Amino acid sequence: MSYPQIKTVGLSGLLVTFAEKMSSPANRAALAFRAAVVAADWPEVRETSMSLVSVYVVADLVSEDIPKLITKLENLLSQTDWYAAPLPEGRRLWHVPTVYGTDLAPQLEEAAELAGVDPDTAIQQLSTTRMRVLTIGFAPGQPYMGELGENWNIPRQQDLTKSVPAGALVAAIRQLVVFTAPTPTGWRHVGQTAFENFRQTADQPFALTPGDELLFPQVSRQALMDIMKSDTSGNGGAERETLP
Repeated sequence: MSYPQIKTVGLSGLLVTFAEKMSSPANRAALAFRAAVVAADWPEVRETSMSLVSVYVVADLVSEDIPKLITKLENLLSQTDWYAAPLPEGRRLWHVPTVYGTDLAPQLEEAAELAGVDPDTAIQQLSTTRMRVLTIGFAPGQPYMGELGENWNIPRQQDLTKSVPAGALVAAIRQLVVFTAPTPTGWRHVGQTAFENFRQTADQPFALTPGDELLFPQVSRQALMDIMKSDTSGNGGAERETLP
């Protein structure tokens, strides 16, 4: 198949897909293209969202002139190489304090073994790799972040962990997730943060947006306990800066 592709999704909208599976260029394309659709401000587009490699354009396929909208999307797609397009403006880099291993994140050693490194090297790789928010989904505010090095293309567990706590940093398939609530998972629990991305009563319920980047610097168990006691913002001690 050739990409990008435009397909209808029931009667609720159109899906623009840039690849069959996750890759950094395809995710870049989805991020940049969604920003361009938003900037175009077409009256028939009610909202947009995105997955790892696709952009969902919400429109009423009953009442709107859908061939006209498809033509607009095709014309926009033809204007640039979206796989190499600049990422949207206004992105932020977050530094999120993280405890690796200990009783707070008991599967670090198992994940490190699967990644072919010792625990110290695993921590170095996990804590210094800048991770992009690829998409948000599965649960409110849950960010999927990538990509780690090829050695972190580790599989999910065959059995579920019954529950990991909110703020858990979990790893699989070259990606990281920070859970927003206690959740069962097949991903391995490698770190623990106090970061809350879903803030139900805030003006902006999700602190992160797709395209933001994160680093997870290592802190001690005691340092994280102190953050949990003192932080009321939901940032979990995280610092942030605007990316150029």
